[in-house]
Amino acid sequence: MTGSTRSSADIEPRRKRILFRCWHRGIREMDLVLGAFADAEISTLTDAELDELEAIMAEDDADLVKWVTGERPVPERFRTGLFPRICAFTPDFSPVTAESLGKAR
Repeated sequence: MTGSTRSSADIEPRRKRILFRCWHRGIREMDLVLGAFADAEISTLTDAELDELEAIMAEDDADLVKWVTGERPVPERFRTGLFPRICAFTPDFSPVTAESLGKAR
């Protein structure tokens, strides 16, 4: 189970690969951070932002968790651009119900 709520059927192969990798990090906390961000943003990211996301994903998960939680300072190379957007992203954790999907019970 990934936690993803987004179908990857309608996106190009590179974005599909990135989406999968965001949800399969190895550390569940990073699955939730990067996966939720990717679910919401993957279809609108520019090629340069995709490059940046891939560079972020190349970092060690233990380091990423510490940067995202503020346990360690974010390295200078990630203080601008996409990383602050990822850290500031707040996913919608509202429960999925029949009503929220527009279905009658």
